[in-house]
Amino acid sequence: MMMHRRALAAVSSLFFVAFAATQASAADVNIYTSRQPDLIQPVLDAFTKETGLSTATIFIDKGLEERIKAEGANSPADLIMTVDIGRLDAAKQAGVVQPVDSEVLATNIPEKFRDREKDWFALTTRARVVYASRDRVDVDQISYKELADPKWKGRLCTRSGQHQYNIALIAAYIAHYGEDAAREWVTGLRDNLARRPEGGDREQAKAIYAGECDIALGNTYYVGKMATDEREPEQKEWAAAIRVVMPTFDNGLTHVNVSGVSLAKNAPHAENAIRLMEFLSGDEAQKIYAELNYEYPVEPGIETSELVKSFGELKPDTLSLDDIARHRAKASEIVDEVDYDGGPQS
Repeated sequence: MMMHRRALAAVSSLFFVAFAATQASAADVNIYTSRQPDLIQPVLDAFTKETGLSTATIFIDKGLEERIKAEGANSPADLIMTVDIGRLDAAKQAGVVQPVDSEVLATNIPEKFRDREKDWFALTTRARVVYASRDRVDVDQISYKELADPKWKGRLCTRSGQHQYNIALIAAYIAHYGEDAAREWVTGLRDNLARRPEGGDREQAKAIYAGECDIALGNTYYVGKMATDEREPEQKEWAAAIRVVMPTFDNGLTHVNVSGVSLAKNAPHAENAIRLMEFLSGDEAQKIYAELNYEYPVEPGIETSELVKSFGELKPDTLSLDDIARHRAKASEIVDEVDYDGGPQS
């Protein structure tokens, strides 16, 4: 029976790959992405309108690199679009991307948001901030260190410590203060939790709205998405229940992460794919990201949306993305070591 199940799983996997390849083969640019399709479709539509080139997206939340490796030289993937420096670096380390030498990308994207070896390029940034209850929290400034202060005991909510957004933040903390300090900090966060970590960033805002906790960690763009959600209007109430507070390291700067793009190693439509990469780094796409996705554009001179401006001034940390990626494995070890996802223990 076990072998039968494994055989069925293998056949199903091969069928999916073949089906995906067939679906994508009709497009001019094939995109494997871990980003929710509705977040990137507006910019893809704008690209098609400007160039006449069609796009196809295949959403792969987990195992993206493994999928491309399994497909090998026959992979239909032209571009990899994902969130988090860790996932961009993982694709690079897996050997499923190739460098792109483009004057357009070099001009539009600041050096700190480009891989040194040109294997990935950031398209947007987002800040990892504090969601604070409007009714129960009266602070305008807070440091990341202070989140571990016992005064917040039983008042903090987060998603899993192993989620890529939190791992990146812990990795940044390691880069700033060292492993021992980071271990102590994560332990303090754990003991300040109101409950075991669960849900996504939106659910942390919901928990504040419900009175389950008073502060939470979350990304900035989720606040914009909740505040304007017409399909699930109850999310507007969650957004209205919180204020965004920009936490800082000792340097007075706030942790940011990125979404980005890489050219797939065996891209069958490499020229078209690079055209899309360049388009995504340009004015029109960057404005769409800002206005519709409530993200911070990486192209200098492109303003954020009015809603994002209402969060207050973001002063992004100058820590390199490479430094953050380098400490991710240790950050993950610390989360398990202190049993963060087990919830408060003191």
